[in-house]
Amino acid sequence: MTDNHSRYSDFEGLREQAVTLRRAGLSRRQIRDRLHVYNNDILNRLLEGEPAPEWTRRPNAKDDVRERARELRLQGWTYDQIQVELGCSKSSISLWVRDLPKPERRAPSEQAKLAGRMRWDHELAVRDEERRHTKAVAAGQIGEMSERDLFMTGIALYWAEGAKDKPYHRRENVLFVNSDPGVIRLFLAWLDLLGVEPHRLRYRVMIHMTADVEGAKRFWADVAGVDVSTFQKTTIKKHNPKTIRKNVGEGYRGCLVIRVLQGADLYRRIEGWWTGMVEAITGDTSGPSSGKV
Repeated sequence: MTDNHSRYSDFEGLREQAVTLRRAGLSRRQIRDRLHVYNNDILNRLLEGEPAPEWTRRPNAKDDVRERARELRLQGWTYDQIQVELGCSKSSISLWVRDLPKPERRAPSEQAKLAGRMRWDHELAVRDEERRHTKAVAAGQIGEMSERDLFMTGIALYWAEGAKDKPYHRRENVLFVNSDPGVIRLFLAWLDLLGVEPHRLRYRVMIHMTADVEGAKRFWADVAGVDVSTFQKTTIKKHNPKTIRKNVGEGYRGCLVIRVLQGADLYRRIEGWWTGMVEAITGDTSGPSSGKV
């Protein structure tokens, strides 16, 4: 006990030795053993302000998180806010930022609102990631589509979205309207599978008057793989000021209308195919459920 006390009494001399060893690249353990300083508090004081040598800093998966935590703390974030943002424990945050100045305290109500918003933002991010993952897994389950897959899909797609003949309004023609580029691409691939020649197709954009009409035409021409000059006159839909439209913004491009010329025979076959699909699962031979209302 006396030897330790006499050795620590020359603190400045001991610190000078410790700093010299630290700058020479020794670790805390090596310095401890070299100087026989086994008291952690005193060792901390001896090495205060001296950074650890690079070789002692082992790669850590949390390095990026630690740096981000320090950035947020310098911006005035609280432990609660950093925890919600980064998903790490408060004890880790405390160790990482303990040398940084404390942020200015906010009013309890303001702090609670901010913490609540941060938690909700984090929850939304988690939900978005779950949503993205589920969709990616589901997309991977489809794989390649056979010709029969495309054939059956196209029939159902047309009967759900395409124009249909009615007893009170005979119109046996193939007319398809949709605003989803993926749906349009699938429908065109289906027509190609059926052997419908490109020269029999007519295209027209249907869009609200306040939108970028020319931009929409270029967009749909690219989706369909045709020249925009081949498009027929655009159908402009007038906006009712009493209604609130949600399909606005840069992503709004209206709908693409696709008509198949001389399509009466094709329409009859589509109706027959659909009837066959329904009969195959129900045994009902009364005819199409929608076309004979």
